[in-house]
Amino acid sequence: MTTSDLTHVELRRGTYYDSVTLMQVSQRVARADGVAAAQVAMATELNVEVLRGMGFPVPDEAAPNDLVIAVRAESAAGSAGIEAGLAAVDEALTATRSTTSGGAGGFGSAPPPRTVGAAVRTGAASIAVISVPGQHAVTETYDAIAAGVSVMLFSDNVSVADEIALKDAAAAADVLVMGPDCGTAMVGGVALGFANVVRGGGIGLVAASGTGAQQVMCLLDVAGLGVSHCLGVGGRDLKAAVGGRSTRQALTALAADPDTSHVLVVSKPPDEAVLTAMRAYAGELGLDVAWAILGEGRDDLTTSVEGFLRGLGHEVPSWPSAVAPDPAPDLPRGGSLRGLFCGGTLADEAMFLAAAELGAIRSNIAHENDLLLGPALTDAGHLVIDFGDDGMTQGRAHPMIDPSLRMERIAAEALDPTCGVLLLDLVLGYGSHPDPAEDLAHAIASAQATAREAGRSLPVVVSLTGTDGDPQNATRTMSKLHAAGASVFVSNRDATRHALSSLRSHS
Repeated sequence: MTTSDLTHVELRRGTYYDSVTLMQVSQRVARADGVAAAQVAMATELNVEVLRGMGFPVPDEAAPNDLVIAVRAESAAGSAGIEAGLAAVDEALTATRSTTSGGAGGFGSAPPPRTVGAAVRTGAASIAVISVPGQHAVTETYDAIAAGVSVMLFSDNVSVADEIALKDAAAAADVLVMGPDCGTAMVGGVALGFANVVRGGGIGLVAASGTGAQQVMCLLDVAGLGVSHCLGVGGRDLKAAVGGRSTRQALTALAADPDTSHVLVVSKPPDEAVLTAMRAYAGELGLDVAWAILGEGRDDLTTSVEGFLRGLGHEVPSWPSAVAPDPAPDLPRGGSLRGLFCGGTLADEAMFLAAAELGAIRSNIAHENDLLLGPALTDAGHLVIDFGDDGMTQGRAHPMIDPSLRMERIAAEALDPTCGVLLLDLVLGYGSHPDPAEDLAHAIASAQATAREAGRSLPVVVSLTGTDGDPQNATRTMSKLHAAGASVFVSNRDATRHALSSLRSHS
């Protein structure tokens, strides 16, 4: 424990809470009277780095299974601010325990199930959603497979070897493992994980991509077409090691589904041999399959959807957008593109599009080792950061839920004279932040004001994935962001192209 007049840091050993709960606790504590800043988090490497960056002296012995409580008091409040913050921590954690702990029921009633398999066997579920730390996810998934249900494995940080073994076990049991790191799925109109409210229809999706699937479903919704199922398979499924194991299972399931008339496969860059094998397998099933596959020299997702629509004889709509004027047309600007993304597939797509015009793009998810960003994730040139990458979500909520790290980076880019255009994504829907527009609009307006004060212009472009049926409402969100000074596009392709155009106009 470290305590000064204004700062308190303590470790609670072996105390685990999930990252979403701790995000909510941190927000509640930060609002307590006399508290200037607060962070309650598991002591993962990333969280410790963030806390130290905030000026909190986290002890070197902190371990990932420890809970870190860090409170800074306002100078006027002094020690009373720390006491108020710690009281708010205990109150919030107690409230969390009371809402998550269940009793054994009334006298004589059966105890509640304590494993995934037991829960499956006491009900009528056909799918288990598993979201626990990666080291525990494998055991729970085997339990669900043994109970005879398919699994949406939301957890990340599962090894490739475990993924292969799980998917082989699922195939033997004639069930499907969606994942690991499967963030998006929809089965029979029921959204699982991060998913949007889209109309029902006859198009089935197989997705080795989360936000890519969301982008495609939302574009189909704008075009007036609907989805029967979206079966996520995990971002590594079409890589050479995994070999398309879940893609094969998903294609088989959709071929047998009377409500599915067409299939669209969406993927990050796959292994070519695996992709060829999956094309052949789809042909054996007699499926009408289109392929929206990212990669160098391939079409972007919007262009793939447009080709799919034309193949159906369906009109290609004008994708909605709201273009903002240059925030300071008479001022100079930096020459580098800065893409700050929450969605990995959207970040990948933006890099492929931008690299064709700008050349090398550095990133934490770069496909070439010499383009990988260092731990600080900074560079004076063009860069794209995926804040949802596995390495940035250990012990933290996904940035589509908790965008605080990206908000900090937006503010930092506003101070960087080499930053010429900010390209952001915002993904709406179930599972995402309930009202992201207000905070992001404020961050955009503040960034542009900061740049103007420094004598620079800073255009901001937003790729918005969502529908008007989403809880956050895409049209309302677009209006808020546009009013704040951003150009907003529902197509990630169009957003990236506009950002590149903005760079060209000042080159």
